[in-house]
Amino acid sequence: MLSTMKSAFKVKDIRNKILFTLFVLVVFRIGSFITVPGVNAKALQSVASSGLVSILNIFSGGGLTNYSIFAMGVSPYITAQIVIQLLQMDIVPKYVEWSKQGEVGRRKLNQHTRYLTIILAFVQSIGITAGFNTLSSLNLVQHPGAKTYMMIGLILTGGTMLTTWMGDMITDHGLGNGVSMIIFAGIIARMPTGAYKLYQDYFVNVSGNSAIWQSVLIIAVIIIAVLIITTFVTWVQQADRKIPIQYTRRVTGNQDSSYLPLKVNVAGVIPVIFASSFIATPQTILMAFANNHSEDTWYQVMTNIFNMNSTGGITLYTILIILFTFFYAFVQVNPEKLSENLQKQGSYIPGVWPGHETQVYVSNLLMRLSTVGALFLGFVALVPLIAQNVWDLDESIGLGGTSLLIVVGVAIQTIQQIEGLMMKRQYVGFIQDPRPAE
Repeated sequence: MLSTMKSAFKVKDIRNKILFTLFVLVVFRIGSFITVPGVNAKALQSVASSGLVSILNIFSGGGLTNYSIFAMGVSPYITAQIVIQLLQMDIVPKYVEWSKQGEVGRRKLNQHTRYLTIILAFVQSIGITAGFNTLSSLNLVQHPGAKTYMMIGLILTGGTMLTTWMGDMITDHGLGNGVSMIIFAGIIARMPTGAYKLYQDYFVNVSGNSAIWQSVLIIAVIIIAVLIITTFVTWVQQADRKIPIQYTRRVTGNQDSSYLPLKVNVAGVIPVIFASSFIATPQTILMAFANNHSEDTWYQVMTNIFNMNSTGGITLYTILIILFTFFYAFVQVNPEKLSENLQKQGSYIPGVWPGHETQVYVSNLLMRLSTVGALFLGFVALVPLIAQNVWDLDESIGLGGTSLLIVVGVAIQTIQQIEGLMMKRQYVGFIQDPRPAE
């Protein structure tokens, strides 16, 4: 990886993409420290490690702890993406039609995703602000009132849309998927703080030789577990299934064989991001009802369901990861379109009839691959959460599996994109005639 980055900086176009991406991420990090006016950000320090704050900090790079203009991060945008993609499954005919119109339809869907993002961001920002302020020990908002909440909601909504726009700029002019890169940068930036907190919890605040050796053992186990899981995640994320493809040349009558690679984990880390956002959204909305309905049965049941520290919340989180893995795998690889493209190219899968049978074959293969991918993602995300509840560890460790999946997945995709750009440049240089024009 280091040699790839070193070679990439020697190429002007790739170097410019890397520097542009770093510049946008620096701007995002600066914005995550600009506190919203009228808010006492220090009031959140007592709940900084709670489940909701930890989840939202993943999407905002710690912006919620500072209650910055980017406190909501890209969470509302991801939720809007989920809703729009679900509505394309023969629910809204117009969306189904747009999904088949190529680039034009994609732009229309993206526009509606932005509209829904604005609505969700506004509702979530007011809900979470009002919810935190109802906690008597916090006093988050200095002068609570309708006007103040409207101002905070508008600022946080603007911050979400600005973050989304920066993500689009990275996608268009930088490296990787912009939204994933922003989440990736936020997680990386918070790692030193997490490491220092572990040091304080297990070394500074303990006394006695037995307690110190116990802390050393716990830290050693955590480090070894992280190394093992990182290796395992990297191995699975790069594993693929090669489908043999044959191209028929009708002119010569010869056949040229190749293969179509499908990742074992076709959906990548998107299901984990989707599931985390899906869990965080109801929690932020429920907080708006905490003051008047905290004793109601329905409120307690809903809070328990969407609480990552409860058995119900962990179960729901795992189920969402599995469902989104299957859903996004078929979004990434559409068997019907793949079958049509193979026919148009005059190619086929050996032993499988072109057309409908190819579609069925690819669908069955995707189901098997997605089963492995879902079990893999669920296992990595679930184990730290179980360890957190069993051994009463810090809540940031419970979400460590989610963060690790995102970091490793985005890093692999970015390196692969850089390698692809370098390979493309070599092919262009090979095709161009090196001789000077006469």
